[in-house]
Amino acid sequence: MKEILESLREGLRRSRSVRRAVKWYRGKYAADPGWGRILALEGGVWQSALNRAKGGPPVLLATSIGGYWTGTNLESLLAAALTLRGAAVRILLCDGVLPACQACDGRDVADFGTFVRQGPQKSLCGDCLRRGLRLFEGLGLPVVRFSECITDAERQKARRLALGTPAQDIGGFRLDGVPVGEHALAGALRFFARGDLDGEPHGEAVLRRYFEAAILTSFAARYIFSEGGLFSGGGLRAAVFHHGIYVPQGIIGEEARRQGLRVVNWNPAYRKRCFIFSHGDTYHHTLLEEPAAAWEDIPWGPREESEILSYLASRRTGGGDWIWFNRDPVEDPAWIAKEIGVDLSRPFIGLLTNVIWDAQLHYRASAFPRMVDWLVETVRHFAARPGLPLVIRVHPAEVRGTIPSRQTVVGELQKAFPRLPPNVHVVPPTSRVSTYALMSRANAALIYGTKTGVELAALGIPIVVAGEAWIRGKGLTIDARSPEHYGEILAGLPLPGPLGEEEVRRARKYAYHFFFRRMIPLECMEPTGGDPPFRLRLSSLADLAPGRMLGLDAILAGILDGRPFVDPVERRHGSAHAGTGSDLGRGKPGARGL
Repeated sequence: MKEILESLREGLRRSRSVRRAVKWYRGKYAADPGWGRILALEGGVWQSALNRAKGGPPVLLATSIGGYWTGTNLESLLAAALTLRGAAVRILLCDGVLPACQACDGRDVADFGTFVRQGPQKSLCGDCLRRGLRLFEGLGLPVVRFSECITDAERQKARRLALGTPAQDIGGFRLDGVPVGEHALAGALRFFARGDLDGEPHGEAVLRRYFEAAILTSFAARYIFSEGGLFSGGGLRAAVFHHGIYVPQGIIGEEARRQGLRVVNWNPAYRKRCFIFSHGDTYHHTLLEEPAAAWEDIPWGPREESEILSYLASRRTGGGDWIWFNRDPVEDPAWIAKEIGVDLSRPFIGLLTNVIWDAQLHYRASAFPRMVDWLVETVRHFAARPGLPLVIRVHPAEVRGTIPSRQTVVGELQKAFPRLPPNVHVVPPTSRVSTYALMSRANAALIYGTKTGVELAALGIPIVVAGEAWIRGKGLTIDARSPEHYGEILAGLPLPGPLGEEEVRRARKYAYHFFFRRMIPLECMEPTGGDPPFRLRLSSLADLAPGRMLGLDAILAGILDGRPFVDPVERRHGSAHAGTGSDLGRGKPGARGL
């Protein structure tokens, strides 16, 4: 305990912020994957693996943000496993040259004006780089720094563009075809936790910081992936990194694709110990474009039906997940009806929102440019139909997510409608109303981008999609093509009944594919219940050998050979750990270790 308190005091002295002091402590202790312990016992084995891998297929782990524990925990695992399989792994880290990045969080900034003047260099960059260097150089892996890949002339050009481009043109700005402005805007919106920068006094100045950072990243990535760059001696097998959006990751992906190189992106999935990997782009895009042939003919029987229904039931409380937001939901229909003032025995239409600022990218299929536009248009429609109730369930992540939103759905509704129509009911993000219990009684659910559409369709609830939801285009939903088409769809509500038997079976197949096949388990990632959401636990390097973790094998085959990132569920059915729990797979790593 004394050591913990001293560490927190040290973090407080360094950061002058209680929240950042806790983050510093977690970065030094709680989030440390602890490779040093294993290498102290198996240093010879690891050094031999490093020597063998020097001539192997090159793989770049473009981690970039050394202080992003969620990224470094998993990518250190990938680095070790790839090295043991003979890949020549290099790590990319930012060394403080970017004037803004994904690690910057408006909640950590007491004064936005100070951030505009100083950026992250004084308060964040040093510890961020030190943590990344300590981890990856401790593994003996070569680390490439951003500053090594950018010339003085490129720095000056980035600065000129950042200062001279009209603010209204930044979001759509393309540098030699690369949409640097889109990722810069997404990063600034994430920083402020808003869906737009309207009325934000320092919005433009922060956006220009992200814009400059995006341009610098573009220059660095061009050098890295060019013929005369880091991999000129041999073809790069893959560039692997988290998210695939924001700054710098989104720009790295854009430049790699421009050079015709393979990109692998990943994110933590909803199920415990599970991750989503995707080829070519962020999963925000690839899951939208995934062909139906990837899942509609999967083997289907009572076992698969039981597994997906059991998991979907667990989603109501988050028992099988490490990402959930309604901690203590109330399922009782009578209580819910009284709480929101709606007779649930009569037809009503449900509407599910997203967090306004999250993943603000361009999606070709969206009927509306912004979720707020869709929301306002929907309320206007129902204002003219007083006999049909609309129940808006605001996403609990607005207040309980990793980054609570500073632009709220309720606030946007109040701007557009000083007094809501009497048939429009809003369930706030803090409400204990169970989203699943509420929506299971709706005649239809209107969604923009929420993945809950996957779950509701599997329960037979008709879904109308106006945005970029992953359930869109799967032959299961009513997909709006334009605002006019959306209005025609709404005019046809309420619907005559729920989805038919064949539609429900198809929806459950997709839900099974989405939650069990695309979400790949890594048993060595232990949930923490905090930030970061997991930490690495291994007994020895032998835990990373082929056959020990089927999920890890599938991920590495995807990285090295381009195979689909699909969990081998069928093989697991014969294993001792088969089922819907979080410890899927065989050969679970030992409990002692890191």
